Amino acid sequence: MRKTIALAVAAVALAGCGALPGWQVGGGGEEKQPQTVAETTTEPPATATAQAAPPQETRVIASREADVYGAGEHGKARVDITALKRQGRTLSLNWTITALDGKINVHNGLGTAPLDFTVSGVSLIDPVNAKRYRVARNGTDENAKCVCSGTQGQFLDKGEASTLYAVFAAPPADVTKINIEMPMIGVLTDVPIS
Repeated sequence: MRKTIALAVAAVALAGCGALPGWQVGGGGEEKQPQTVAETTTEPPATATAQAAPPQETRVIASREADVYGAGEHGKARVDITALKRQGRTLSLNWTITALDGKINVHNGLGTAPLDFTVSGVSLIDPVNAKRYRVARNGTDENAKCVCSGTQGQFLDKGEASTLYAVFAAPPADVTKINIEMPMIGVLTDVPIS
């Protein structure tokens, strides 16, 4: 019985932090100061004795609004960077793009080519060492896929959002801030690395 309750509590905690597949919740012109955004999650009841985890708080570490154009669509979007985390020799970037007005083409708007339905066009720029970091790939040949979010079919209407991620090689340990360049959006400067 104790083992069942412990597993149920662990499952609820993992679902709340987005560690279980299928239970991740979003959040993921002007740059804004960091702010805290409260989120609520909907979780399945594991057992009658397990209590639901409190709402997760996602800290926005950088934000930018821009007028965007792509695939015949026009609108205004906001990107909120929610994590830029060093993990060994890699750096994971998480963000949410929200349509503020019009229709936003995430479908192929963040890739490197018209038929690239990923966020592989996003890059990190290390201003200290004058180096650009591109999204990591799962191989070295022309068929290697990016270690990043797929975006096929994502066209956001006003008020809709999409949470995305990309993995990069980590810059040297002494680099504590980096610039993030996103197609359609522009550059977010001095984003802190945690």
